[in-house]
Amino acid sequence: MDVEIIAVFIPIIAIVAGVIMIIYLRKFENEERMGMIEKGIHPGEIKEFARPKRNTNGPLRFSLLLMGVGVGLLIGYFLDSAFYMEEVAYFSMIFIFGGMGLGISYIIEEKKLKEEVERS
Repeated sequence: MDVEIIAVFIPIIAIVAGVIMIIYLRKFENEERMGMIEKGIHPGEIKEFARPKRNTNGPLRFSLLLMGVGVGLLIGYFLDSAFYMEEVAYFSMIFIFGGMGLGISYIIEEKKLKEEVERS
């Protein structure tokens, strides 16, 4: 077989395998629930089957990281044009401001968690 034919088949096989895996996972989850119902156990009572509490920290963390990277690129551009620092300015400012964005995200998440604990 030619390499081009194999290269075309790899994504197709991966997609088909992913779909089959999802179908079997849903099937076995349904069989497990049916077995629990037959034994008189309500699936909602078990923590594994209960709906998890929605976590909103991911989008916050990602957005602040991207904002930090954007500010880092802007500051890096100004440093490069003012002091002719070339690539060093860009990479250092991206890491510094991206890290600051993640730090701010951590502080906001901790504040939200503290407020939730105080409410309950």
